[in-house]
Amino acid sequence: MPLQSIQKVKVAIQGADVLTAEGWIQDATVLIEDGQFVSVDQVSSPSGFHLVNAKGLQMLPGIIDLHGDAFERMICPRPGVNFPLPIAIADNDRNLLSAGITTFFCSITDSYEPGLRSRDSARALIDFILETGKQVLSCNHRIHIRHEEANTKGHEELCDWLTSGRIQLLSINDHLPPLGNQQTLNRYIKGLRQRISLSDEEIKELITQVQEQRHQGHEQIEQLVELAHTYGIPLASHDDDSEDKVAQSQRRQVAIAEFPGSITLAAQSRSYGAAVLMGAPNLVRGGSHVGYMSVAEAAKNDVLDCLCSDYHYPSLFHAPFKLNELGLMSFETAWTLVSRRPAAAVGISDRKGKIAPGLDADFLLISPNNSLPAAIASVYVTGQEVARYSIK
Repeated sequence: MPLQSIQKVKVAIQGADVLTAEGWIQDATVLIEDGQFVSVDQVSSPSGFHLVNAKGLQMLPGIIDLHGDAFERMICPRPGVNFPLPIAIADNDRNLLSAGITTFFCSITDSYEPGLRSRDSARALIDFILETGKQVLSCNHRIHIRHEEANTKGHEELCDWLTSGRIQLLSINDHLPPLGNQQTLNRYIKGLRQRISLSDEEIKELITQVQEQRHQGHEQIEQLVELAHTYGIPLASHDDDSEDKVAQSQRRQVAIAEFPGSITLAAQSRSYGAAVLMGAPNLVRGGSHVGYMSVAEAAKNDVLDCLCSDYHYPSLFHAPFKLNELGLMSFETAWTLVSRRPAAAVGISDRKGKIAPGLDADFLLISPNNSLPAAIASVYVTGQEVARYSIK
């Protein structure tokens, strides 16, 4: 049932062990009214509330995913094979909930590529999520535009999306392979062929044409950065792999450094105030799939602030358990990397990220001692149970 169609009621979650910002509260009673937490304590049963028996379960803040693009495989499971957005994104919504994600920054690539990552696709996704999607999606969806620097077409439209409030996070990307770097070019072409069907000649022509747009793209980026700051939209850099790029991100007052290339660069990003965001699959798989630093390495060197799903939603639930299992940090601290800290990084910590009075009641009820998403018993978004699962 769509979240928006359910009349809000007063709910009391009773008996769960609750993870708050101050630590665990055992056998707690959590009161929820009008979609927000009212109190968290160990009082007796209140009157006038719908009672939910959560004895034996743990209650965790809902996961906030700042960067996830696995939905692309729902739309385009094979090169050139696309499914209608209502089917793809509604199915993706269920995948998000089953992974414990209650707030999702849908990471839509705004690229020069035809097909899945084109401006037309970005527009269709935004329109669906912000319009029809409000009636069918239960996870709290926000728009994260991953703008490719060399994409110069439709600049005014992108500016309008920023000024009209359709975008909640803007990241600046440059995936166009530099001239003369065959290894980067081969990796780019391999990824491109997973999304679209083009011949070698067509790919070569596309890259040549886009290379000629770089200068104009750099000029447009400066205007986008200025607009983002003017309208209070957080900025993210992407794959900063040199000191020059970190310095450029600092000049742009970037709030989030996505996937910096090394410990040193991550530390430099943090030193100017950016939150370092890395992918949970990196931790779960044991390292970066493109040869950058590992999440475990970043954690050991205290240069890790947030985790995201990147391309695999279930990894985000498992990652805090893995960090604790590896002895890199306590579970309580690790869970802040998927809840409280992402909320702070994008400026929504006054509404999301903690189980505390006055914040949105987004949370999970899970079976203890199970680090897999199969541990999730229930998912709540703004006080409404939007998913329930059988647990063993």
